[in-house]
Amino acid sequence: MKTYTRSDEAIARLSPEEYRVTQQSGTERPGTGKYLDNKEPGIYVDIVSGEPLFASADKYESGCGWPSFTKPIEPAHVAELRDATLGMIRTEVRSAYGDSHLGHVFPDGPRDRGGLRYCINSASLRFVHRDDMAAEGYGDYLNQVEDVA
Repeated sequence: MKTYTRSDEAIARLSPEEYRVTQQSGTERPGTGKYLDNKEPGIYVDIVSGEPLFASADKYESGCGWPSFTKPIEPAHVAELRDATLGMIRTEVRSAYGDSHLGHVFPDGPRDRGGLRYCINSASLRFVHRDDMAAEGYGDYLNQVEDVA
């Protein structure tokens, strides 16, 4: 089984925006994330630890300005924490092993797919195309990826 860890080397490779989002719990501006309009088949992994987080099959257009998913690909890799910043109560989403801030989860997602909307910053993710998943060690997740284009 592959192990996922947070390392100083991975953090040092982050761009200033990726660092601000993942390490300082920042938020990228709506509509600016590189994966917002991505329709390729594959999975999204934590940019720091590489742990698998979301599958393209669970991505949908929510209109919120950030990539949205109905569920994590591996629930144990996503930690949900109470967030009382900015004068509101929300549920923050962090990667379990990388401890990267990913975004927030809201109860206003598609009802027929569980009712959740994981609103995630592109800056906290790395996309692994279906064609590269096996070579990068994510072959066990191929059954959760489908053509979405």
